[in-house]
Amino acid sequence: MTPRHLLTPLALALALASLSPATQAADTVFELGRIDVSGQRDGPRGVLSSVDVVGGDRLQDASVLETWALMRRVPGIQLTEFNQGTTSGKLSMRGFNGEGEVNAVKLLIDGIPSNSNDGNMPWIDAVWPLEIGRLTTVRGTNDPRFGQHQIAGHVEIDTRGGNYLSHRIGVDTLGQRDVQIAWGRDSGDWRSSLFVGWRDGEGQREHSASQRQVVAGQLFYQPEGRDWRVGVTARQHEADAQEPGYLTLAQSRQDPEQSPAHVATDGGTRTLRQFSLRADGQPATNLDWQLLAWRNEFDDARFVTFSAAVSQQERNTLETHHGLRASLRWSPAVSGLHRLQLEAGGDIELQDDASLRYLTTSRARQSTTRDQAWTQRTRGLYAQALIEPTPTLRLVPALRVDRLSGGFTNQLSGKTYEINDYGTISQPKLSAVWTPLPGHSLYANWGRSFQVGVGAAMFKISRVDDLAPSINSGWEAGWKFSLPAVNGRLALWQQTATNEVMRKLNDPSNDSENIGATRRRGIDLQLRGALASRVDGWLGVSRQQAIIVTPDSSSGAVAGNELDHVPRWLYSAGADWQATESLQLSAWLQGQGSYELNRANSAGRFGAYTLLNLAATWQVAPHWTLSAELKNLADRYTEYVWFDGTQSLHAPGAGRSLALSLLSRF
Repeated sequence: MTPRHLLTPLALALALASLSPATQAADTVFELGRIDVSGQRDGPRGVLSSVDVVGGDRLQDASVLETWALMRRVPGIQLTEFNQGTTSGKLSMRGFNGEGEVNAVKLLIDGIPSNSNDGNMPWIDAVWPLEIGRLTTVRGTNDPRFGQHQIAGHVEIDTRGGNYLSHRIGVDTLGQRDVQIAWGRDSGDWRSSLFVGWRDGEGQREHSASQRQVVAGQLFYQPEGRDWRVGVTARQHEADAQEPGYLTLAQSRQDPEQSPAHVATDGGTRTLRQFSLRADGQPATNLDWQLLAWRNEFDDARFVTFSAAVSQQERNTLETHHGLRASLRWSPAVSGLHRLQLEAGGDIELQDDASLRYLTTSRARQSTTRDQAWTQRTRGLYAQALIEPTPTLRLVPALRVDRLSGGFTNQLSGKTYEINDYGTISQPKLSAVWTPLPGHSLYANWGRSFQVGVGAAMFKISRVDDLAPSINSGWEAGWKFSLPAVNGRLALWQQTATNEVMRKLNDPSNDSENIGATRRRGIDLQLRGALASRVDGWLGVSRQQAIIVTPDSSSGAVAGNELDHVPRWLYSAGADWQATESLQLSAWLQGQGSYELNRANSAGRFGAYTLLNLAATWQVAPHWTLSAELKNLADRYTEYVWFDGTQSLHAPGAGRSLALSLLSRF
């Protein structure tokens, strides 16, 4: 579907909307839980795609070891669980896997871009559940606000606002324990918050001890009666963890809790820092502006041995990102239009990055295999118009352009290299939503996003000619509905990519490879409603496919093959029973289908699972809640599996476990 193909249904929708008696505003957002955020004026307004918003009350008492695991609560999100110390797992969506080859999801924490240079999202570890006020998932290619790494969509984590004091103490039978304290205060001209968290313990597998600490704070000032405010935010996360390693197929079936002898000294440390200065204002009722400056720091050291047949590696990553974003939103009154909103903005980000690798023996360096340093500057501009000819029809045309520059130094050889001249990367977008009847919204969107190489692959090291960016063209058509017994959303989507680039994950040169043209498509269904008096249920099912359409000449005979690590099915379902005023009982299942291990589709299919979980929440006093969660009730075996070229390697997941927590809210 192209902009030309959208014109006919949009024109028809405009004509029908003028005759429609409906008055409900157009909407595509699927909400779950109470929303409690810090008052940021940005958000998914005008984003007419599949948007899911999970409120903080559904997240703050979650028994998870890593924040990315909260995404289990969002239907259609795939989680890749490495279970390897500080490299624990990843979220992905829309037919992209979580291997790290193509990182297709932009992460924002209170509006701050929080992806590392390669598109991974380590900074998600620095925001813990008790601090979160809202988690928003935006899927598709039609949001113009963000550029690089927003190939399939983005995830926004917004922290809490208001007056509160919360504590959480948790333990589980796997040997993990954690303490979280969150405090917030709005008083006069000042708004402030503070969060402290500590977590440590053993995992279910041998050699998987870990310890993590985080501290975060915010301070905002808005003089009484003024239309502007300024603020500062800061957070720091420290982690130290062992790695249990990967098992052969035979080892994983014989004893999934073991850790092989060759990983006895594997593990890593990670430090994450994030700072921001921000200001926003509303000088008139129809005009508001925002300004955000940020600094991200990433210091990661990891010792890893992938199998008994290879050497241990030391991998060090050092990154510092500085950025600035500004936006202006104006809502003029125009005769003949129900509403018009014009928005424009821009951002610039400068990265200073370094990647070093060594071959080691029991953490003693034997040789250097990589010593690279580079800079990357990304500049982007966007503009969009939100047009409502009637209260029931919304149209959003938009355009974003990005340019990249930078330089690369191979510090082993002393040679320097220029960045590929990708030119001005243009990304047009078009969206529409129409509400013909109250409670029913029909929406469609089309847009382009882009992908370029990361690390050394961004620079002209082994070539003279410039590479073109990979362009992702995506469309979506959906129906959001609200009936007396059930609310839901049904969406059909597709994304195609030209000359898709994949990182070579274990490549000393830090390079990538072109796999050719790809196509991802799928259908998502979400339902929520009352099953009986005091019983609410929900269901999410996604069917997806990711294939290679036209392989690169170096990729071999893989046309029509599935891309690796993309299950065909993702599903979850559950029910909450308010048994008494103070007791809630819950049950839910989650699962996925199997996936291929390589692009040749020759290494077998693995990774399918279905897990059943139970939970009870008891309000023992007005401000105190005791929770119990029984995970993986049937003790089903789960695993993450990858292929090293000669054999499959397995990381078993956790079996049955019980988690207990005590939460206070004041």
